[in-house]
Amino acid sequence: MQAPYCCPNCKTNKTRFNKIDQVANPIKMDAQTGEIVETYETNQVETFHIMYQGPKFKIQCAACGVIEDETTFIQFAQYKS
Repeated sequence: MQAPYCCPNCKTNKTRFNKIDQVANPIKMDAQTGEIVETYETNQVETFHIMYQGPKFKIQCAACGVIEDETTFIQFAQYKS
């Protein structure tokens, strides 16, 4: 989405941000050791393994460091204008 941002935390930054791509890698771990037992392909997970359904990326304010969904920054920019 292309829209102006404003940080909801520091309330002044409107220009410096980091876009953080979120890439989910489905894995199965050993409960005792924490060792990765299996790495799944995106479309071939087990029956009870729910795939990641969160946002594809997050936004970080490069002034204060707060990390939120993009919509939070956009909505705050709309509120401030």
